[in-house]
Amino acid sequence: MKRTLALLDQSRAALETCGYCPKLCRAACPVSEAEPRDSLTPWGKMSLAWFAARGDVEVDRDVAATAWACTGCFSCREHCDHRNEVAHTLGAARAEFRALGLAPAASEAVIAGFEAKRRATSDSLAELAREPGVSPTADTALLVGCGYATDHPSEARAAIAVTTRLFGTVRLVDGCCGLPLLLAGDRAGFGQSLARLTEQIRGAPRFVALDPGCALVLAEHGAKTLVELAATRLDAFHPVPRLAAYAAVRWQDPCKLGRGLGIYDAPRQLLSRALGRPPDELARVRGEALCSGGGGLLPQTMPEVAGRIAQRRLDEHRDCGGGLLVTGCASSLTSLRGRGVEVADLVTLLDEASRPSDG
Repeated sequence: MKRTLALLDQSRAALETCGYCPKLCRAACPVSEAEPRDSLTPWGKMSLAWFAARGDVEVDRDVAATAWACTGCFSCREHCDHRNEVAHTLGAARAEFRALGLAPAASEAVIAGFEAKRRATSDSLAELAREPGVSPTADTALLVGCGYATDHPSEARAAIAVTTRLFGTVRLVDGCCGLPLLLAGDRAGFGQSLARLTEQIRGAPRFVALDPGCALVLAEHGAKTLVELAATRLDAFHPVPRLAAYAAVRWQDPCKLGRGLGIYDAPRQLLSRALGRPPDELARVRGEALCSGGGGLLPQTMPEVAGRIAQRRLDEHRDCGGGLLVTGCASSLTSLRGRGVEVADLVTLLDEASRPSDG
């Protein structure tokens, strides 16, 4: 007899909603656009999870792999009349497939390397703790995030500078919210990592997260993005003269910040202050924005597909006339940089825009 999954009990409505749908959101998925297979559309991934949950198909590595073919960009939810939670359901499927020993090797490697990544993050944060304005007793807790701390330290330093100018001294939260473990299907490990981190921010009057992915995971623990908090103090920012040299400066909506947290206006308001004018726009923006391909562990599990997704976003930027592309997410920054387009993180521009002016 074929195995059934507990997923059917907890996600029946979400699975059935997709399973009976005529694939109307297929063009919304960046993965199936980059790799055009029915099994990789939102309908296909959810249907296979549904069939596996009911015991209607043999659960093997090929079936399980489709649950990892998702960036968690929420684009399918944006195009769904039912606002169906595909990403969350596929995340639950990942955990069940992993329990059966069917997780992709690249996903398991993320789990195996998590402790080393956590130590590297702590080492980076120890260096960042030497920055002016950092104090272990400060009321404002700042979570830089492992992506920024280890891969984009210049942006992390800029975040510290901006936060201290706006709110005074900050204490750095040493840890990871555990999102990589959650995405890899290790829910127990995620829970332990999350518990360690939230213990550090207990009682903090203000909890600031630089990365929107971290902020989304930690929203119920009071996390607010630096972008949304900075937008409440627009007068602290002034134009950055060097930006006038660019023919265009375009904002790229990160999926977790936009569709995840619903924050669209704040980064545009801040970029307007740095530019002295409204920012330029891509062809597809806000809820319709294209994914950068950096989320959901896709760069680890399907690197070629992730690369094609990132290139599609950059091609859109070039088609609009090019210029400087600005984002606000560590994974987007990693995905988009190094592909022939100048890409900046908004926090570095905010750092420049909040420095005391000579005049």
